[in-house]
Amino acid sequence: MSESGELSGFIHRFVPAPESTSSLTLLLLHGTGGDETDLLGVGRQLAPAAALLSPRGKVVENGMPRYFRRLAEGVFDPEDLRARTHELAGFVESATRRYGLAADRIVAVGFSNGANIAASVLLLRPTMLAGAILFRPMVPLVPETMPHLQGRPVLLAAGRRDSIVRPEETERLRRLLVQAGAVVALHWEQTGHGLTPADIAAARAWLEEQAPARCDGPLGRDVKGNR
Repeated sequence: MSESGELSGFIHRFVPAPESTSSLTLLLLHGTGGDETDLLGVGRQLAPAAALLSPRGKVVENGMPRYFRRLAEGVFDPEDLRARTHELAGFVESATRRYGLAADRIVAVGFSNGANIAASVLLLRPTMLAGAILFRPMVPLVPETMPHLQGRPVLLAAGRRDSIVRPEETERLRRLLVQAGAVVALHWEQTGHGLTPADIAAARAWLEEQAPARCDGPLGRDVKGNR
């Protein structure tokens, strides 16, 4: 049974893992204008046996929820981004305690604005996530001190015809994450900014390789004890 509510100020949905033997949790982070229900179907397609944790962004821009402020399209408010990143990390910590989640088996799945704040969590709170699937991400920030991501797996899913995120921006994020120690896979589609079935299929295949539903997968081993 799923649970709706508010935790650390975040309206959210939590869907327990259908199988008690699964310890994987997907942290679902929607794009601008989405909410806590947007990626539940995507999450279930990606990992049928995982728990799903989906918070709604607390920033509202022209009536549309987001996870942090921006000054213009593609121009972020760096102070707000840093504060919101730590705020989201606090929510994940609280949810981990409330729902009894495995802290070393949380994988972010973000689209657009959600992918950007997931990337920011990787860079500013590197022990928070075991890995990430980032659909159409940009470089959110360049940290003053490079984090140690210690082999964490990250998938970047980008569109060759994306009018919002240019290919060189995706490559810049890949280089930044690799510099921080992440193991980054880059998947391209001949499409624009929107999420496609091919993106989901590629992400599911990648996730099955990196983080099997059972807790003995390589994702769990890579980060065990780091939190």
